Amino acid sequence: MFFFLSKILSFLLLPFTWAILLLLWSLFTKKEHIRKRALLAGVIVLYLFSNRFVLDTVMRAWEIPATAEPAAGSYDAIIVLGGTSAWDEQLDRVQFTRGGDRLFQGLQLLRKGVAPKLIFTGGSGSLKHPDKLEANWIQSWLVKAHLHDSAIVFENRSRNTHENAAFTKPLLGKANGRYLLITSGFHMRRSVACFAHEGVKVTPYAADRYSGGPMRYELDYLLLPEADVMQGWNQLLHEWFGCISYKISGYI
Repeated sequence: MFFFLSKILSFLLLPFTWAILLLLWSLFTKKEHIRKRALLAGVIVLYLFSNRFVLDTVMRAWEIPATAEPAAGSYDAIIVLGGTSAWDEQLDRVQFTRGGDRLFQGLQLLRKGVAPKLIFTGGSGSLKHPDKLEANWIQSWLVKAHLHDSAIVFENRSRNTHENAAFTKPLLGKANGRYLLITSGFHMRRSVACFAHEGVKVTPYAADRYSGGPMRYELDYLLLPEADVMQGWNQLLHEWFGCISYKISGYI
Protein backbone atom coordinates (compact mmCIF):
# COMPACT_ATOMS: atom_id res chain seq x y z
CA MET A 1 0.00 0.00 0.00
CA PHE A 2 2.85 2.39 0.87
CA PHE A 3 4.42 1.84 -2.56
CA PHE A 4 1.20 2.62 -4.44
CA LEU A 5 0.31 5.60 -2.24
CA SER A 6 3.73 7.17 -2.67
CA LYS A 7 3.40 7.02 -6.46
CA ILE A 8 0.04 8.78 -6.38
CA LEU A 9 1.05 11.48 -3.89
CA SER A 10 4.25 12.22 -5.81
CA PHE A 11 2.16 13.94 -8.49
CA LEU A 12 0.95 16.48 -5.94
CA LEU A 13 4.55 17.40 -5.04
CA LEU A 14 5.43 18.76 -8.47
CA PRO A 15 5.89 22.56 -8.53
CA PHE A 16 4.46 22.61 -12.03
CA THR A 17 1.29 21.03 -10.64
CA TRP A 18 1.05 23.80 -8.04
CA ALA A 19 1.50 26.49 -10.69
CA ILE A 20 -1.11 25.00 -13.01
CA LEU A 21 -3.66 24.67 -10.19
CA LEU A 22 -3.07 28.27 -9.10
CA LEU A 23 -3.38 29.59 -12.66
CA LEU A 24 -6.55 27.58 -13.23
CA TRP A 25 -7.92 28.94 -9.97
CA SER A 26 -7.22 32.48 -11.13
CA LEU A 27 -8.95 31.71 -14.43
CA PHE A 28 -12.17 30.30 -13.02
CA THR A 29 -12.69 32.16 -9.76
CA LYS A 30 -15.29 34.91 -9.81
CA LYS A 31 -13.71 36.86 -6.95
CA GLU A 32 -11.35 39.51 -8.28
CA HIS A 33 -9.06 39.69 -5.23
CA ILE A 34 -8.64 35.89 -5.21
CA ARG A 35 -8.00 35.89 -8.97
CA LYS A 36 -5.15 38.39 -8.61
CA ARG A 37 -3.59 36.56 -5.67
CA ALA A 38 -3.81 33.17 -7.36
CA LEU A 39 -2.33 34.57 -10.58
CA LEU A 40 0.53 36.21 -8.70
CA ALA A 41 1.19 33.07 -6.67
CA GLY A 42 1.24 30.95 -9.83
CA VAL A 43 3.76 33.26 -11.50
CA ILE A 44 5.96 33.31 -8.38
CA VAL A 45 5.94 29.50 -8.17
CA LEU A 46 6.90 29.21 -11.84
CA TYR A 47 9.74 31.72 -11.44
CA LEU A 48 11.22 30.49 -8.16
CA PHE A 49 11.15 26.84 -9.15
CA SER A 50 12.76 27.55 -12.52
CA ASN A 51 15.62 29.62 -11.07
CA ARG A 52 18.88 27.66 -11.11
CA PHE A 53 20.56 29.74 -8.42
CA VAL A 54 17.77 28.95 -5.95
CA LEU A 55 17.89 25.24 -6.75
CA ASP A 56 21.69 25.07 -6.51
CA THR A 57 21.69 26.87 -3.17
CA VAL A 58 19.17 24.45 -1.67
CA MET A 59 20.83 21.41 -3.22
CA ARG A 60 24.23 22.36 -1.80
CA ALA A 61 22.71 22.37 1.68
CA TRP A 62 20.97 19.02 1.15
CA GLU A 63 23.23 16.85 -0.98
CA ILE A 64 25.97 14.75 0.56
CA PRO A 65 29.27 16.18 -0.75
CA ALA A 66 31.37 14.17 -3.17
CA THR A 67 34.57 12.53 -1.92
CA ALA A 68 37.83 11.47 -3.51
CA GLU A 69 38.15 7.97 -4.94
CA PRO A 70 39.02 5.42 -2.24
CA ALA A 71 42.22 3.43 -2.45
CA ALA A 72 42.29 -0.14 -3.73
CA GLY A 73 41.15 -2.67 -1.14
CA SER A 74 39.32 -0.10 0.99
CA TYR A 75 35.96 -1.92 1.03
CA ASP A 76 34.41 -5.38 1.09
CA ALA A 77 31.72 -4.45 -1.41
CA ILE A 78 30.38 -1.57 -3.48
CA ILE A 79 26.59 -1.13 -3.38
CA VAL A 80 25.00 0.68 -6.31
CA LEU A 81 21.35 1.68 -6.01
CA GLY A 82 19.05 1.44 -9.04
CA GLY A 83 17.42 4.42 -10.68
CA THR A 84 20.15 4.56 -13.30
CA SER A 85 18.09 3.88 -16.40
CA ALA A 86 14.74 3.21 -18.05
CA TRP A 87 13.58 0.69 -20.60
CA ASP A 88 12.89 2.11 -24.05
CA GLU A 89 9.93 0.02 -25.22
CA GLN A 90 9.97 1.43 -28.74
CA LEU A 91 13.60 0.50 -29.39
CA ASP A 92 13.63 -2.42 -26.92
CA ARG A 93 16.83 -1.34 -25.21
CA VAL A 94 18.23 0.35 -22.13
CA GLN A 95 18.15 4.14 -21.97
CA PHE A 96 20.44 5.56 -19.31
CA THR A 97 19.29 8.59 -17.35
CA ARG A 98 21.49 11.06 -15.47
CA GLY A 99 21.35 8.54 -12.62
CA GLY A 100 23.48 6.28 -14.79
CA ASP A 101 26.43 8.02 -13.16
CA ARG A 102 25.78 5.78 -10.15
CA LEU A 103 26.50 2.64 -12.17
CA PHE A 104 29.44 4.03 -14.12
CA GLN A 105 31.15 5.33 -10.98
CA GLY A 106 30.64 1.94 -9.33
CA LEU A 107 32.06 0.01 -12.29
CA GLN A 108 35.10 2.26 -12.38
CA LEU A 109 35.79 1.73 -8.68
CA LEU A 110 35.33 -2.02 -9.07
CA ARG A 111 37.87 -2.12 -11.91
CA LYS A 112 40.31 -0.14 -9.78
CA GLY A 113 40.08 -2.77 -7.05
CA VAL A 114 38.38 -0.61 -4.42
CA ALA A 115 36.31 -3.68 -3.50
CA PRO A 116 36.19 -7.28 -4.76
CA LYS A 117 32.43 -7.20 -5.34
CA LEU A 118 29.74 -4.85 -6.64
CA ILE A 119 26.06 -5.30 -5.80
CA PHE A 120 23.52 -3.61 -8.06
CA THR A 121 20.12 -3.37 -6.38
CA GLY A 122 16.99 -2.39 -8.29
CA GLY A 123 13.77 -4.06 -9.38
CA SER A 124 10.71 -2.30 -10.75
CA GLY A 125 9.49 1.05 -9.49
CA SER A 126 6.68 1.13 -12.05
CA LEU A 127 3.00 0.58 -11.34
CA LYS A 128 2.36 -0.07 -15.03
CA HIS A 129 5.22 -2.49 -15.67
CA PRO A 130 6.06 -4.41 -12.47
CA ASP A 131 7.71 -7.10 -14.61
CA LYS A 132 10.33 -4.72 -15.97
CA LEU A 133 13.24 -5.23 -13.57
CA GLU A 134 16.14 -2.81 -13.79
CA ALA A 135 18.74 -5.21 -12.42
CA ASN A 136 17.88 -7.68 -15.19
CA TRP A 137 18.26 -5.26 -18.06
CA ILE A 138 21.44 -3.78 -16.56
CA GLN A 139 22.91 -7.26 -16.30
CA SER A 140 21.98 -7.96 -19.93
CA TRP A 141 23.50 -4.63 -21.02
CA LEU A 142 26.75 -5.35 -19.19
CA VAL A 143 26.99 -8.78 -20.81
CA LYS A 144 26.46 -7.30 -24.29
CA ALA A 145 29.04 -4.60 -23.55
CA HIS A 146 31.53 -7.25 -22.31
CA LEU A 147 31.64 -5.55 -18.91
CA HIS A 148 29.97 -8.22 -16.78
CA ASP A 149 31.88 -10.68 -14.63
CA SER A 150 31.32 -12.79 -11.54
CA ALA A 151 32.26 -9.90 -9.25
CA ILE A 152 28.95 -8.15 -10.06
CA VAL A 153 25.88 -9.37 -8.16
CA PHE A 154 22.30 -8.33 -8.94
CA GLU A 155 19.29 -7.88 -6.65
CA ASN A 156 16.07 -7.46 -8.66
CA ARG A 157 13.17 -7.59 -6.16
CA SER A 158 13.41 -4.15 -4.55
CA ARG A 159 10.92 -1.45 -5.55
CA ASN A 160 12.17 1.42 -3.36
CA THR A 161 15.07 2.49 -1.16
CA HIS A 162 13.79 0.65 1.90
CA GLU A 163 13.71 -2.60 -0.05
CA ASN A 164 17.11 -1.83 -1.61
CA ALA A 165 18.60 -1.98 1.86
CA ALA A 166 16.50 -4.88 3.15
CA PHE A 167 17.13 -7.13 0.13
CA THR A 168 20.80 -6.22 -0.22
CA LYS A 169 21.70 -7.06 3.39
CA PRO A 170 21.55 -10.87 2.90
CA LEU A 171 23.92 -10.55 -0.07
CA LEU A 172 26.63 -8.86 1.97
CA GLY A 173 27.61 -11.86 4.05
CA LYS A 174 28.17 -9.82 7.20
CA ALA A 175 26.53 -6.64 8.41
CA ASN A 176 29.68 -5.20 9.99
CA GLY A 177 31.82 -5.17 6.85
CA ARG A 178 33.19 -2.19 4.98
CA TYR A 179 30.65 -1.10 2.38
CA LEU A 180 30.68 1.80 -0.07
CA LEU A 181 27.23 3.04 -1.04
CA ILE A 182 26.80 4.80 -4.37
CA THR A 183 23.67 6.76 -5.22
CA SER A 184 22.75 10.28 -6.28
CA GLY A 185 23.79 13.07 -3.93
CA PHE A 186 20.22 14.22 -3.29
CA HIS A 187 19.20 10.63 -2.46
CA MET A 188 22.12 9.76 -0.17
CA ARG A 189 20.73 10.87 3.20
CA ARG A 190 17.69 8.60 2.99
CA SER A 191 19.74 5.75 1.53
CA VAL A 192 22.32 5.77 4.34
CA ALA A 193 19.50 5.92 6.90
CA CYS A 194 17.75 2.91 5.31
CA PHE A 195 20.89 0.79 5.48
CA ALA A 196 21.54 1.92 9.06
CA HIS A 197 17.99 0.84 9.95
CA GLU A 198 18.88 -2.63 8.61
CA GLY A 199 22.01 -2.68 10.78
CA VAL A 200 24.41 -2.08 7.89
CA LYS A 201 26.92 0.75 8.17
CA VAL A 202 27.87 2.23 4.80
CA THR A 203 30.20 4.94 3.59
CA PRO A 204 28.51 7.37 1.17
CA TYR A 205 29.98 7.99 -2.27
CA ALA A 206 27.77 10.57 -3.96
CA ALA A 207 27.24 10.50 -7.72
CA ASP A 208 24.94 12.42 -10.07
CA ARG A 209 25.18 15.66 -8.10
CA TYR A 210 23.06 18.69 -8.92
CA SER A 211 25.33 20.99 -6.88
CA GLY A 212 28.63 20.04 -8.47
CA GLY A 213 31.01 22.78 -9.50
CA PRO A 214 31.58 26.28 -8.11
CA MET A 215 28.77 28.74 -7.54
CA ARG A 216 28.37 31.35 -10.25
CA TYR A 217 27.19 34.90 -9.76
CA GLU A 218 26.35 35.83 -13.34
CA LEU A 219 23.13 37.65 -14.17
CA ASP A 220 21.66 34.92 -16.39
CA TYR A 221 22.39 32.30 -13.71
CA LEU A 222 20.94 34.45 -10.93
CA LEU A 223 17.86 35.79 -12.68
CA LEU A 224 16.81 33.96 -15.83
CA PRO A 225 14.35 31.04 -15.51
CA GLU A 226 15.20 27.64 -17.01
CA ALA A 227 12.56 25.00 -17.68
CA ASP A 228 14.78 22.01 -16.84
CA VAL A 229 15.42 23.35 -13.31
CA MET A 230 11.96 22.17 -12.34
CA GLN A 231 13.09 18.57 -12.78
CA GLY A 232 15.67 19.12 -10.04
CA TRP A 233 12.95 20.40 -7.74
CA ASN A 234 10.79 17.40 -8.62
CA GLN A 235 13.61 15.13 -7.47
CA LEU A 236 14.30 17.10 -4.32
CA LEU A 237 10.68 17.48 -3.20
CA HIS A 238 10.05 13.80 -3.91
CA GLU A 239 13.08 13.00 -1.76
CA TRP A 240 11.89 15.17 1.12
CA PHE A 241 8.48 13.53 0.95
CA GLY A 242 10.22 10.15 0.93
CA CYS A 243 12.25 10.99 4.04
CA ILE A 244 9.14 12.11 5.93
CA SER A 245 7.05 9.11 4.87
CA TYR A 246 9.91 6.69 5.64
CA LYS A 247 10.26 8.20 9.10
CA ILE A 248 6.53 7.83 9.74
CA SER A 249 6.60 4.24 8.43
CA GLY A 250 9.60 3.30 10.58
CA TYR A 251 11.93 2.61 7.65
CA ILE A 252 14.56 5.04 8.92
